[in-house]
Amino acid sequence: MRHSGHHQLHIRRTDDADSPHGGHGVARRSEGMGGTRGGGRIFGHGGLRFVLLQLLKDKPGHGYELIKLIEDRLGGSYSPSPGIVYPTLTLLEELGYLSVEVPDAGGRKRYRITDTGEAFLQENRETADAMMARMQGGVDGAGPRGGRPPQVMRAVENLKLAMRMRLSREVLTPEQANAFAAVLDHAAQQLEKI
Repeated sequence: MRHSGHHQLHIRRTDDADSPHGGHGVARRSEGMGGTRGGGRIFGHGGLRFVLLQLLKDKPGHGYELIKLIEDRLGGSYSPSPGIVYPTLTLLEELGYLSVEVPDAGGRKRYRITDTGEAFLQENRETADAMMARMQGGVDGAGPRGGRPPQVMRAVENLKLAMRMRLSREVLTPEQANAFAAVLDHAAQQLEKI
């Protein structure tokens, strides 16, 4: 039996130092606007962009802050992955709906909605309001996938991001490599105690 639906595949190039792929212009993909890890199920096709625009209309922020805010608003039942959020932010920037403030000392971009973005949000107020309403008190189908709590999955993604960013800079000295390994070994030992 043939599957009648289809997913668009977007290959995106980004130079976002705050992205999970570091700031090296890495091409990455996301399926549709909702991404692959449940984003489409939670917000529907393209719904995440309205949520991000509304959150940024309320207050400018970094990608990580937006991920955490969505997780908090959903009571911890869902946390969008950086692989969904950052490509959507980049697309919104390319469409002129967001502007990016000069990265801070840590290289993280701060996003702010533009007048064009506010006009787009207003033109789609009904959809935006529906997406925001879905975040009040959780969403059906937003429970942990495979028993993995979203806050743990977010923390895992943050660790992977931190490792990628550090390893993408200058080569580690032997002392730095030992310290890096010691941090990871310590974390593993602590997790075994839980």
